[in-house]
Amino acid sequence: MNAATDISDEVAKRVFRISCIALIVTAMTFAIRAGILPTLGEQYGLTGEELGWIASMAFLGFPFAMIFGGILYNAIGAKLIVWLAFIGHALGLVLTIVADGFWGLMISTFLVGFANGLVEAGCNPIIAQLYPNDKTAKLNKFHVWFPGGIVIGSLVSAGMTKLGMGWEAQVATMLIPTAIYGVMMLGFSFPKLTTEDDSTSGNLKALANPIYIFLAVCMTMTAVSEFGPGQWINKILEASGATPMLILALITGIMALGRFYAGPLVHKLSPPGVLLVSAVLASFGLFLMTQLTGSAVYIAAVVFALGITYFWPTMIGCTAEYTPKTGALGMSLMGGAGMFAMSAWNPVIGGWVDSATATAASAGLTGNEAALAAGNEVLNSLILFPLVLIVLFAGFYWVMRKKTA
Repeated sequence: MNAATDISDEVAKRVFRISCIALIVTAMTFAIRAGILPTLGEQYGLTGEELGWIASMAFLGFPFAMIFGGILYNAIGAKLIVWLAFIGHALGLVLTIVADGFWGLMISTFLVGFANGLVEAGCNPIIAQLYPNDKTAKLNKFHVWFPGGIVIGSLVSAGMTKLGMGWEAQVATMLIPTAIYGVMMLGFSFPKLTTEDDSTSGNLKALANPIYIFLAVCMTMTAVSEFGPGQWINKILEASGATPMLILALITGIMALGRFYAGPLVHKLSPPGVLLVSAVLASFGLFLMTQLTGSAVYIAAVVFALGITYFWPTMIGCTAEYTPKTGALGMSLMGGAGMFAMSAWNPVIGGWVDSATATAASAGLTGNEAALAAGNEVLNSLILFPLVLIVLFAGFYWVMRKKTA
């Protein structure tokens, strides 16, 4: 039996596997979208800002789903939420393939983002409930499959592009793991776990906790620090002398390994300590990306990867550990805050790309020189997010250390 003593290990493991495969689909949508954005722009004549709006729909659909799933989790349970995610993934991916322009891509991307949010809304709480004595470490192991799925998606995108296969075929590959986790749920009942935190009205009241509000503000910046460079890696690093999708695969591969072995680190440093070290490394990694070119960019990518590895799951883990009365709603809204921030910032980052490109052109730069100058300018703007987090997490670490002393 596992930590939830009335649930068998086999049942807990199957729920965990279903959750991981659903998260792989979520991650692949991020990676493959990043890989095909330039192609979509060329095919449909879209500007960087328009591509930013399309990408932002995935991040906007996510928080809407998190709010929906978080509020209804106690009433309908994790399994129905994950079934709705399956429907959203299947429908959104098919509609993406048949989309014929800006608005079709906007709608289909929103649906995929909504499904992605439902995966988090359904899976995070049940994993925390199944493993109440090891929440942060187990959530890190679950979130191994976000970077793991991005590695899969980025390599699929790079490989299929080299083979001359269109973006439609790349999107279609995501229907395979979608079908797998759908089949795994057939005839299987998720365990019904009841805790003192299973009152939605109680969860709502607990959201006023100052620690929760602080974490939600920080979550908006950790999300931009992690996803901002990743979503635009093709455009920002295309002139660096390295292969952007391979950099993405390197970053996410390191993230997967780091999250898998997160337990000892979390116990040694404490969650606030992990977040502080992460912010320092993320800032330094982005700085190195603006200074290095050629093969040295891979060194910068390693440092950046070490920085962002623990951001998302540790923020969710802090929510479960330090504000437990917020329950499933608290975890869902925390993830929603991060994705809502990205939905707002994606068009801005796209505008930065357009503006930086225009500035480079007006300075007489062309080709790779112009692209490199523009990329560095965008990275210099993005570095502000983890720099602010260093200050915030240093304060959080100090406060929580005094509380536990």
